[in-house]
Amino acid sequence: MANKRELKKDINYVLGDIIEAVYVWELTNAEKPTKESEAVIDEAIVTFDELIARVNDRSVENKKAHFKAINADLESKGRALIEKINKLK
Repeated sequence: MANKRELKKDINYVLGDIIEAVYVWELTNAEKPTKESEAVIDEAIVTFDELIARVNDRSVENKKAHFKAINADLESKGRALIEKINKLK
C-alpha cells in the first residue's frame, strides 16, 4: 500500500469494473435489467461509499493497519460481488 491516493484509486477501479461487468452481463442477456443485477450495482455503490468514508477517516492512530484492513475488505467484498455476478441468471 503506497498511500491514500493509491487506495482510493484501487477502490474506484475495482468497484467500477464490477459495475461495468454487470452492465456487460445485462447487455449480453438482452433482457431488461433484473432485480438481481440492479442489487449488485447498488451493493457496489454502497461498498464504494463505505470504503471511501473509511479512507477519509482522520481519527485513526495506526494508519498503516487501518489502510491494510480497508484493502482486505475491498478484496473480500469485491470477490463476493464477483461471485454474485457469476450467479446471475
